[in-house]
Amino acid sequence: MLSHVDKNGQANMVDVSQKDITTRQASAYAEITMSQAAFHEVLNNENKKGDVLGVARIAGIQAAKKCADLIPLCHPLALTKVAVEFNLNIDRSVIEITTMCKLAGKTGVEMEALTAASVAALTLFDMCKAADPSMRIDNICVLEKQGGKTGTWKRGNND
Repeated sequence: MLSHVDKNGQANMVDVSQKDITTRQASAYAEITMSQAAFHEVLNNENKKGDVLGVARIAGIQAAKKCADLIPLCHPLALTKVAVEFNLNIDRSVIEITTMCKLAGKTGVEMEALTAASVAALTLFDMCKAADPSMRIDNICVLEKQGGKTGTWKRGNND
């Protein structure tokens, strides 16, 4: 039986009230590839719109907190930690985004981590599009999740 469909075939938010509260954590990833010129503007903090990485970090954090407003049937969650980190890969002109969301609750935080990574990437695109409108966002995925009845899952270990 599908978990998000009721007995009449209608979309349905899953009832998690009987699930145990556990510490849950998830990490996600995205990357944005851009021209060397646009990348160096970010690297040297020379983008005309300002602190590109700082704004993208805040956008990712805010996005995680708003996930239930964006994704139908997601539960609103009281996140206790959201982190957004960037790795600037100079050789590839790629900004790698890694996010982490955590809480003590009854449902996982994979969607929040994915939303944070996606919106951080979209914010980077928005802030750099004048320098490179041909940027590409790729490889959005969950890296790891912990907690709940299924325990720990890591990309590469289980797929």
